[in-house]
Amino acid sequence: MTEITELTAELRHMVSLLKAEVNKLEVELGHEHEMVEHRLVQLEKREEDHETRIRSATEGVTQFKMWTGLASGGSGIMALVALIKAFFGG
Repeated sequence: MTEITELTAELRHMVSLLKAEVNKLEVELGHEHEMVEHRLVQLEKREEDHETRIRSATEGVTQFKMWTGLASGGSGIMALVALIKAFFGG
């Protein structure tokens, strides 16, 4: 009977140790999950910021092309006016 009692005590102790290990692993897993979520949120923010910067740069380039096109067109018109003026002797 004593052997059964000792065996039962050892088994209870092993179960307690296993429960403690499982609890420890659950805490570590929860912490790891929080860290992964945090990293994901940070990456999503960086992606949004990167997209915003690309859109701003694209918009700036488009505006620059528009203004250079208008300036080029304006100088072309002025050259045409000068040519017509010179042709008619004015």
